[in-house]
Amino acid sequence: MEKKEFLYKILLLGDSSVGKTCFLMRYVDNTFQEIHMSTIGLDYKLKTVQLEDGKMVKIQIWDTAGQDRFRSITKNYYKGAHGIVLIYDVTNKKSFENVSNWINQIREEVSDKVTIVLVGNKIDEEEKRVVTTEQGKKMADDFKLMFFECSAKTGVNIDSTFNELVKKTLENYSKIDGKGAKLKNKKKDREKRNGRSRCVSVSARK
Repeated sequence: MEKKEFLYKILLLGDSSVGKTCFLMRYVDNTFQEIHMSTIGLDYKLKTVQLEDGKMVKIQIWDTAGQDRFRSITKNYYKGAHGIVLIYDVTNKKSFENVSNWINQIREEVSDKVTIVLVGNKIDEEEKRVVTTEQGKKMADDFKLMFFECSAKTGVNIDSTFNELVKKTLENYSKIDGKGAKLKNKKKDREKRNGRSRCVSVSARK
């Protein structure tokens, strides 16, 4: 039986220096660099996830330049997005306070079907924490978002964040039969990947 494949665009958003690029590199390549060059412009990476029911979900994860703020994100960047990971730094109060500004802009640009996950990053720096878990949960509850606390450095909860986002995104867009996201030429698409993405198995339990 032919396996169905789906392509979804995921955006990483948040203030500069919250760890968006490190978050992305940890998930896709399982690597972490203590010191790295700031992203110039826009960058993206691909990863393919195979669900237990045989569905192949290819995610295109977009990272914004480190110096960009919510005021400078263009409408073209949001176009076609299916999911968003909104990241703040638990050691940076201002990045947390700016979450509401990000949410307001996001909801002006994307449909209600787009899944948004709020992530508190850098929990490995517990001694520097200024945003509590309870504050993060309350923010997520207020805006009706999924919530995780993670560490790009240690890898804690990185996979869980994306796994839940993928499952929720697939659920949301399956209700409209996935039109516009389904891959029609799987063989050609696989050839283009050239090993850039890895295939991992995740639970499809609800």
